[in-house]
Amino acid sequence: MPELPEVETIKKTLKRFVINKTIADVSVLWPNIIKRPDDAEQFKHLLTGQTIYDIKRKGKFLLFQLDESVLISHLRMEGKYSVHSSEEPMKKHTHVIFSFTDGEELRYNDVRKFGTMHVFNKGDEFNHKPLNQLGPDPFDEEFTLDYFYKKLKKTERVIKAVLLDQNIVAGLGNIYVDETLFRANIHPLKKASRLTKREVKVIQEQAIITLSDAVGQGGTTIRSYVNGQGQMGMFQQELFVYGQENQPCKNCGKPIVKMKIGGRGTHVCISCQKFK
Repeated sequence: MPELPEVETIKKTLKRFVINKTIADVSVLWPNIIKRPDDAEQFKHLLTGQTIYDIKRKGKFLLFQLDESVLISHLRMEGKYSVHSSEEPMKKHTHVIFSFTDGEELRYNDVRKFGTMHVFNKGDEFNHKPLNQLGPDPFDEEFTLDYFYKKLKKTERVIKAVLLDQNIVAGLGNIYVDETLFRANIHPLKKASRLTKREVKVIQEQAIITLSDAVGQGGTTIRSYVNGQGQMGMFQQELFVYGQENQPCKNCGKPIVKMKIGGRGTHVCISCQKFK
């Protein structure tokens, strides 16, 4: 699943190609992707004639800023956007097409069909699901040490599960949680409420650093992730633990271990991340 760095990269790439383009038509080939409104024709009606003037990101969500509306898109497992001439053949698994007045098209492709799209009136998008349930983005001013520490003290869950909770902090997923906890020398099974304030501060700092590094590399290519131009991210070359099962730790040389935590594959160096 694309996480914050991948979505940020897609956002930046798409802005180069679709800003100031006006939607002439919308084709919905798989209506189940459209969650709000619950009618594909109304979805088309709300967007036709509107111009995209900006694209923002909240956690793992893309927010297309239009004249009167905001289109919120979540890519889920394998959603992808790409820009094409209207004359180019359409690839299999293309489910939504935004046709622009200049003859180009923004196409949404999703092999698993898990992606979602919501349309809200401008200014109303944070008052409803899915955005109103999100915690602060790691790059937001609201993601303070006091906020983070108080949230962790209120739960008996292990830190891995808490960091994956989008209600606590938006944008972190399996890859970057594993990498953050390794960089912070914290075992993923440690109870969040038992972390010291110094440990919480290190996790907060390393989450921001890890995500910043990944954004700089264009994200991580695991299986099929590509950006809006079909280019792969390169942060996988910087990974310390994720996907490195049985490989020697880059810090101590001991083999990386993979375990299940809350049903999620979790990668850890049991030497560098001692379970205290």
